[in-house]
Amino acid sequence: MRVALTGGIASGKSAVSRLFAALGVPVIDSDELARAVLAPGSPLLGAVFARFGADLERPDGSLDRAQLRERAFADPAARRELEQLLHPAIAARAAQLEQTASGPYRLHVVPLLVEAGLADRYDRVLVVDCPQSMQLSRLLARDGISQQLAHAMLEAQAPRTARLAAADDLIRNDAGIEALAPQVAALHLKYLALAAGVQAAE
Repeated sequence: MRVALTGGIASGKSAVSRLFAALGVPVIDSDELARAVLAPGSPLLGAVFARFGADLERPDGSLDRAQLRERAFADPAARRELEQLLHPAIAARAAQLEQTASGPYRLHVVPLLVEAGLADRYDRVLVVDCPQSMQLSRLLARDGISQQLAHAMLEAQAPRTARLAAADDLIRNDAGIEALAPQVAALHLKYLALAAGVQAAE
């Protein structure tokens, strides 16, 4: 069974995915795969430098991600072009990892699930949700970015209502990190039961 975990930026997806991983669930994280496909020396990283600027290359050959993010979110067309470069490589890497993953179900962390219209590729969609004001304060504290960039990043994503409409399951992350574990534990039991049903049907 394939479960997609999504949510707005700074909503708590990483914290939730770590809790699932601690329960032994295979986690395939699109953000981590994006870092892997842009490893120093990779052809894809060369294409990013060619399109978005050679000055994004650090002395060690790695990508200045903060600068790339600023450029991408300052120009919607550039952001779409970046996504078109990255998404096929990320999808191919995710498919490879899924072939080798074990366990009754797999958790795919897909931040842009709603924006890319990918919900129907998964058996369940799990949304991590919190108020946008909380996303903004967390984003500013976490990344140390300007208010302007933070607002641009939030506005580039699907509305909160659209994510909630896509959800089969919901984790609320507006009450502190300690409130996440019980919600994850309950969903883990639910997914194990659902996965057993899926396997029996097959």
